[in-house]
Amino acid sequence: MLFVISCVDKAGHAQVRAANRDAHIDYLKAHRDQIFSAGPTTSDDRETMTGSLLIMDFPDRAGAEAFAAEDPYQKAGLFESVEIKAWKKVF
Repeated sequence: MLFVISCVDKAGHAQVRAANRDAHIDYLKAHRDQIFSAGPTTSDDRETMTGSLLIMDFPDRAGAEAFAAEDPYQKAGLFESVEIKAWKKVF
């Protein structure tokens, strides 16, 4: 079952994102078989990262919630909010 995990960074936390990026990427690599799509959201300049958006496959919501809770960015306190929604691919 696909889930969208939408995360919004706390303002002024670019250094937290930078300091934890390698751990975050390693975490994603460890779950690569579950990733449908993943990447940062950005401001309109396409340079300033503002959050993360992941579409991932889990057997249930509990799996998506556990994944999101263990993300190194979440553990480092980067996110202001994390929203998880079931998603249905149509196209």
